[in-house]
Amino acid sequence: MDGDKTSRPPAIEDHGVIGDLRTVALVATDGTLDWLCFPYFDSPSVFGALLDREKGGHFRIWPELDGGRVVRKQFYWPDTNVLVTRFYSPDGVGELVDFMPLGRGDRVREVVRRIRVVRGEMSFHMECLPAFNFGRDSHAVRLIRGGASFLSDGLKLTLATSAELETDGRRVSSRFSLREGQSAVFSLREGAPESCHDRVLGHEASEVLFRSTVEYWRHWLAGCSYTGRWRETVHRSALVLKLMTFEPSGAIVASPTCSLPESPGGARNWDYRYVWIRDAAFTVYALLRIGFRQEAGAFMRWLEKRIADLPPGMPLPLMYALDGGEVPGEEELWHLAGSLDSRPVRVGNGAAHQLQLDIYGELMDSVYLYNKYGAPISYDFWRHLRRLVDWLCEHWQERDESIWEVRAGKQNFVYSKMMCWVAVDRAIRLADKRSFPANRARWLETRDAMFEEIMQKGWCAKRGAFIQSYESMALDAANLLMPLVFFLSPVDPRMLSTLDLLRKPPAQGGLTSDGLVFRYDLDVARDGLSGREGTFNLCTFWLVEAMTRASVTRPDLLEEARLTFERMLGYANHVGLFAEQTGPSGEALGNFPQALTHLSLISAAYNLDKALGHRD
Repeated sequence: MDGDKTSRPPAIEDHGVIGDLRTVALVATDGTLDWLCFPYFDSPSVFGALLDREKGGHFRIWPELDGGRVVRKQFYWPDTNVLVTRFYSPDGVGELVDFMPLGRGDRVREVVRRIRVVRGEMSFHMECLPAFNFGRDSHAVRLIRGGASFLSDGLKLTLATSAELETDGRRVSSRFSLREGQSAVFSLREGAPESCHDRVLGHEASEVLFRSTVEYWRHWLAGCSYTGRWRETVHRSALVLKLMTFEPSGAIVASPTCSLPESPGGARNWDYRYVWIRDAAFTVYALLRIGFRQEAGAFMRWLEKRIADLPPGMPLPLMYALDGGEVPGEEELWHLAGSLDSRPVRVGNGAAHQLQLDIYGELMDSVYLYNKYGAPISYDFWRHLRRLVDWLCEHWQERDESIWEVRAGKQNFVYSKMMCWVAVDRAIRLADKRSFPANRARWLETRDAMFEEIMQKGWCAKRGAFIQSYESMALDAANLLMPLVFFLSPVDPRMLSTLDLLRKPPAQGGLTSDGLVFRYDLDVARDGLSGREGTFNLCTFWLVEAMTRASVTRPDLLEEARLTFERMLGYANHVGLFAEQTGPSGEALGNFPQALTHLSLISAAYNLDKALGHRD
């Protein structure tokens, strides 16, 4: 594939990510930065070619050749989130280094793109075309000394460079040639100074920022306590999860993108640039597992403030905006074509007002683990949590939309009931461990009632498995979490029976296709949406962990767990990143990268490595 702009658009998996703990940018293997929301994760996009190649906006640097062929490779600078895209051509080798500076207290919010020729001589083309507010806001371009300014009503950006620029009024572009050892630097910054000449980065200045950013990531990663098998894979997942933390407050987003399709050409396109209580709680668990207490503590402080501000008698919202406010209402952007022609493009999230009772279990489990492995929680935090548990004891028997956020109406989801049990169980354990005051008698009675009801109504003897809801006999991969949260023994006959059925292919009533797991069968479990979807990466790693734990009496499952894990790792992209789902051709589907996938990878690796011990 050459540098022609008419070549096919990059696929979801053809990207690496960079970030500065406030937002994330996606960079494709062809040198196109085609996703950036600025200044924060949940801000409107500035570059959104990932959702519409013509209208979304892009920032691209690519080699120009006369009919020559370019081979591209992309990789991370070791142990960092600094991305390198390398162009191999008959004329030479070019290297594009992308990063967002970290490690300097006085840093400017910017994206640094440095293109360098390491062999031979090459010509390049740079084109910067922002599309503010998801392409809805117009902007003006002003060429200034040392760069150009992009001026819209809501945001102003400056591109600083020593390269000669030209403009057509919407974009700026530059053509230049570099010999071996030469480089050109482009820095996109917040603000619109009258002159940015004194802010232009040369090779030496950009090298200082590069080295400080590399040092920052390596210093952070040095805090990882994991030393087992698949160490580099676990490290990459940890670096991805760190990118999705919002440093100013400790909030953690589910994914930095929106509307990347779960079903190509379909309507399953959602905005994940917010803080899900569930996803963030799971993230805390994964980070604690491998030694990152600081991130867990920051999120706990963020969470305590959200719960403290909750009016009495109100359920906890299942998701928040980064600032702790309400998530914007769902909006459909029909002027954008959508990734893989998947429409509508959605921003905001209508699921924010759903009732998802399972979040209390994930929340209380993460608090319990943080109190155990992080730092003891305060009495005031406990008082707020106690109020939530008391509310849950009143409402746990209500129907809800549960973890998969179905849009076909509320049901008595077995996973939700089980996680309600987890919430009360962890609250009791925490109260006992810390001698906190609590209504123990009521909590104990409620916890036991939950358990009995789930075993009576959530178990289907006819299918020999736990089912999705009291109203449906469909399987649900979320029930794989039962042994992982100690609701049931991993070798309980009912759990083993559920596991054996779920591992069968869909044609035989199961949910597994060559080791990859669907979250449920769309032909049986209607979710109120049209279209199909891929296997759910989170569920595959849950299967690995469930088999690992069951191997204490079923040794055959340990080797199967390892095989499934290794097979799943083969579906990562070229730099080790995963989206939410894996499509029928092995392609990435859904928002990218996805916190749930990477945190479950870490947990599965940790427990599988522990079970394997020194047998190798």
